[in-house]
Amino acid sequence: MIALVPSLASVNLGFTFALLGSGSLVYAYAEMLRLQGQEVFLITRITNSASRERDRGRFVLGPVTLALGTMIALLLYPEPAAALGIYALAFGDGFASLVGKLFPLGRMTFLEGKTFSGSFACFLAVFLVSLGITGDTGMAFLLALTATFLEGVSARDLDNIVIPVGTGLAATLMMGLTPLI
Repeated sequence: MIALVPSLASVNLGFTFALLGSGSLVYAYAEMLRLQGQEVFLITRITNSASRERDRGRFVLGPVTLALGTMIALLLYPEPAAALGIYALAFGDGFASLVGKLFPLGRMTFLEGKTFSGSFACFLAVFLVSLGITGDTGMAFLLALTATFLEGVSARDLDNIVIPVGTGLAATLMMGLTPLI
């Protein structure tokens, strides 16, 4: 769903921020209740099924950092750099996780157990999205390389902030754009 944010932001940035912020607050409240043993309709089930083993019994921070990373990219970078950063998170990190779990080939212990297959999926997804937006093979390659590197070295849920901010910065610099702030 985070991939819809650039389109929504292009229509109404204020509403997009309100939606991301209020969604984060609702989620945080639901998480506090979940940790106290109470179930919140739909949110608790989704959190329990999507959380990793390391998250069991603690506040699952991923959705909050996802919204935060997205909002930071929207605040810092003009279009299409902000969108490229957000899409790197949505598609690159998303496919890395999915492919890495389904086809765990070549686990890299020095990168918190991330897999070559997941990293390749991240690279390919970001390359294709970037190529579709920029039409520039070289830039798409460098953006994919950047996002894949950031996804590989980012610690736990911090990748949800590091990937869109770092990839958005790389896109801004490569495209010769001026950051918004």
